[in-house]
Order: sequence, then C-alpha cells, then structure tokens
Amino acid sequence: MVNTNRMAEIGLLIGEPARAAMLDALMDGRALTAGELAGVAGITPQTASGHLARLAEANLLAVERQGRHRYHRLASTEVADLIESVARIAAITLPSPVRKPVTGPRDAQMRLARTCYDHLAGGLGVAVTDALVARDVIAFDDGAGIVTPDGLDRLAALGITVDGPPKRGGRPLCRPCLDWSERRPHLAGRLGAAVCTHFLEQHWVTRVAGSRALRITPKGQQALREQFGIG
Repeated sequence: MVNTNRMAEIGLLIGEPARAAMLDALMDGRALTAGELAGVAGITPQTASGHLARLAEANLLAVERQGRHRYHRLASTEVADLIESVARIAAITLPSPVRKPVTGPRDAQMRLARTCYDHLAGGLGVAVTDALVARDVIAFDDGAGIVTPDGLDRLAALGITVDGPPKRGGRPLCRPCLDWSERRPHLAGRLGAAVCTHFLEQHWVTRVAGSRALRITPKGQQALREQFGIG
C-alpha cells in the first residue's frame, strides 16, 4: 500500500532547488563530494552537507568514504528513474500557435547525447535503441523489454557482454526508458548500462566536463555507421 506521507516527504526533499540541482548533477552515474555538489548548486559546502545528509537519510543517496573524502551517488536506479521522470515533466511546455514547443534540455549537446544515470540517452540513445530493435536484438512491448533469442550472441559479436542473470527482484536485463528530450524510448536496464560502458571504454563517446552530455568521437561516428547503421 502506498504511504502518502512518505510520498510527500520525497516530494519535499527533491523539490528544494539546491537539492534538485545536486541530484541532477549525480545523474551521470558518478560519485561527487559535498564540495563539488555545492559548486553545482551555488551554495556553501556546509549547507550542501546538510542537504546531502537529509537525502542520504531518506535513502535517495548512498555515501562512500575514501580517505578524507565522502562521495555521494544516487542510491539506486529507481532513484535515477524518479529524477529523470521529474525532469521530463518539468520540461513540458504549453503549445504555442507560433512556436513549436521545445522538449527536454535546450543545450544542443545534451539533446544529442547524454547519460541517463548509467545508460545512453538523447538522440544517440534513441538511435542506438532503434538500431538494436531493427536488428532484432531487443524488443519492446507495453513498457517492457526483452532480449531476443539471438540477441546476446549479436551483442557479443559487437563486444558487448552482460553479467549473469539478475538476483531475485533485481534490476531487469532490458527495459525501455522514455527519453526526456526525444519523447521516445531508449534502452535501460543492465543491458543499457553495458552498452553505455562499452561506448565509453571504446572511446566512441567521451564525457563533457561538468555535464551529463557526451561527445561522439570520430571513432564513434565510424562505429555508429559501420556497426549500427547510424549516420
């Protein structure tokens, strides 16, 4: 049964502007210090520490200590899904009789390619997903996703491998995630994370400093053409 008080508490926690900015900064899957997150939110490290403590108490953040530093990351993929959903709703604008509404981020690089926690998003994420569907590697139906019988072999031929079966109740292998800017599904789940990791390890994409945006390298452009048929 849904605990409405808990829902309201989560809404208040993520609704504060500084906390929202810090949560959004963690959507690239990395762990950041309080000082780094304070810079993103435009507040002092001391104020950031208080906000981060509240988010950690609510199990929205996980905290890891390494040496003198404490690193903060989103606690789970479910938290990332929540932040992405709120961002998607926040980006909706009313139609105009003159101008077509702009969905998602206005930054062109973010619209082209970015991370959605640990998987590819934006135009690149949707294009790769479409290519995998067209090649009968994955299939989506009514909010669920599957890998086809030959899908894992075809992925392995591309150098993309996925860990063994999930634990009971664990993260699904393959599922659609409605893209914030494209408003069409991109690939999420453990397979989505594996594809993103492969793109980064092969230097097909590189991270843009201080942003979730990704830059497609010349090597990546070639790989997209040759292996995925994406121009």
